[in-house]
Amino acid sequence: MTPAIELARRQGVAHTVHTYDHDPDCSAYGTEAVEALGLDERRVFKTLVVDLGGRLAVAVLPVPHMLSMKLVAKAGGAKKAVMAEKGAVERSTGYVLGGVSPLGQKKRLPTYIDASARDYPTIYVSAGRRGLEIELAAEDLRRLTGGGFAKLCQNE
Repeated sequence: MTPAIELARRQGVAHTVHTYDHDPDCSAYGTEAVEALGLDERRVFKTLVVDLGGRLAVAVLPVPHMLSMKLVAKAGGAKKAVMAEKGAVERSTGYVLGGVSPLGQKKRLPTYIDASARDYPTIYVSAGRRGLEIELAAEDLRRLTGGGFAKLCQNE
């Protein structure tokens, strides 16, 4: 049981947990989940932590897309955004890279979910461990994280 799954259960949010065997040699975690579970890649969302000028925030976007630093900075009211350092990500979220969930983080960070999430009845995000995904409605993800929807992807 991970903090992400515990949060969904505690809040009574409808969800499904999906597991697959993670290949330790694989570093394309989102793509691995898509392929292992046979999912539509546009419904599997990756969790990235960014630094907004000294403040950490979370960006949740579809696996095949690239995060626009300009758009996530705008969403977070910052002048610029850069990817957060690995150590800062793991300390603030309590999760290891490849298993960072937007849910149940050690320190709740501002969260921005790509607006495309609302196009699907459910989406998949990391459940807090490599090889573990949680499927839930985008609105439930927004509510559980206290986040918001925004356009986050470049060239979409």
